Amino acid sequence: MFRTFDVLTIGAATQDVFVRSKSLEEHADDDSPDGIAACFLMGSKMPIDELTFATGGGATNAAVTFARRGIRVACLTRIGQDPIGEEILDDLKREKIDARFVQHDPKRKSAYSIILLSGTGHRAIFTHRGASQALNRKAFPWHRVGARLIAPLQKRVARWIYLTSLGGDMTALKDVFAHTEQTKTRIAWNPGNKELEKGMRSLKPFLAQCDILSLNREEAATLSGIHPKETKAILKMLGDLPRVAFILTDGKHGAYVRSGGKTLFASALPGTRVNTTGAGDAFGSGFVASWMKHEDIRIALADAMLNAHGVVTHMGAKAGILHGDPAGRERRKVRIR
Repeated sequence: MFRTFDVLTIGAATQDVFVRSKSLEEHADDDSPDGIAACFLMGSKMPIDELTFATGGGATNAAVTFARRGIRVACLTRIGQDPIGEEILDDLKREKIDARFVQHDPKRKSAYSIILLSGTGHRAIFTHRGASQALNRKAFPWHRVGARLIAPLQKRVARWIYLTSLGGDMTALKDVFAHTEQTKTRIAWNPGNKELEKGMRSLKPFLAQCDILSLNREEAATLSGIHPKETKAILKMLGDLPRVAFILTDGKHGAYVRSGGKTLFASALPGTRVNTTGAGDAFGSGFVASWMKHEDIRIALADAMLNAHGVVTHMGAKAGILHGDPAGRERRKVRIR
């Protein structure tokens, strides 16, 4: 008998390869998102100081957060029929994440990312989206696949959906939101760049259906058309659209949460940042996991910051994700105003 999940995560699954080299030469660049550009000579051979292999992708990263908090979670993503896909599945099983909704693509390869890290921790990502950008909408768990039913037709699959990038597939996006409205499923959304490029006019109906919306500063600027430094204007435009909360993360500076007409800010925790890949996934899913349990914005903000801090102080998008609920003394380390 099918039992409703607590959360269904939807989005990408990847193999991430982290390559750290002090040989990358950094230069100031105002056109770069981080204000830094790096270069290397083609035809040269550069030493690698550190090499790490780990699975990633918004759907699997978020799913690990929920699983480690004791929340019953399933993951909806798409992988190739290749060794990378097998490793992604093995990781899901190790983390006790239900993989029954994972789609297997017979033609495309699993998604793959190479993350170049300079000696100071700045990064650039080369990514092949592969199978992860080709989710089959007709195989979503609330649809019938031929004569096979993979979940109760048009019944709630999970109490919450945690939605990440759909590669700009607006038909799939409409399908997900139609399901949440029809079944009264709550939804948290961290849109991908391909969705954000559609603009406010196209996305506003979905934003208003969100319970929790999570964006970083650059993503919020893309969506709103407001300069990234205009924090108050961004919060004013986007802050009151979701039903519960709007999350605006700001990297090493901290994060804002707008809820109930009020804005809270949490400073980032001190510590050596070795990797920022997956930090947004950790923050958003950490917030939702805590909100599901406590329905307290301050606790959710503290837990999200602790979860993201764990990720940025470890190599890989999953290694530093928290196990269990943070203790009160840990939450008190997060300064909220």
